[in-house]
Amino acid sequence: MGQLITNEDFTNVQQAQAGISKLFKKAAKNGRFYRVMRNNEALGVLIPNDLWESLVEDLEALSSSTYLRMIAESRDDKKRFTAKEVKKILKN
Repeated sequence: MGQLITNEDFTNVQQAQAGISKLFKKAAKNGRFYRVMRNNEALGVLIPNDLWESLVEDLEALSSSTYLRMIAESRDDKKRFTAKEVKKILKN
């Protein structure tokens, strides 16, 4: 997906109220989300459900001490794999 902030679009309250279903469909289709503004003040964010579920999954993983320990151990491990080796491992 890339950096999340590059997937941000803006809309105002009136547009959100008038066509929220349309905004959700457009956001989901384009892999984007909408920051809802009123008088240049951010009120909230409209996030398509698939993006929301992905964010929640990532947050849950990052709150797992086991997951964080595994990442730390992996970073400390000096063994490295080439792209070819990784492909071979994943095929098995």
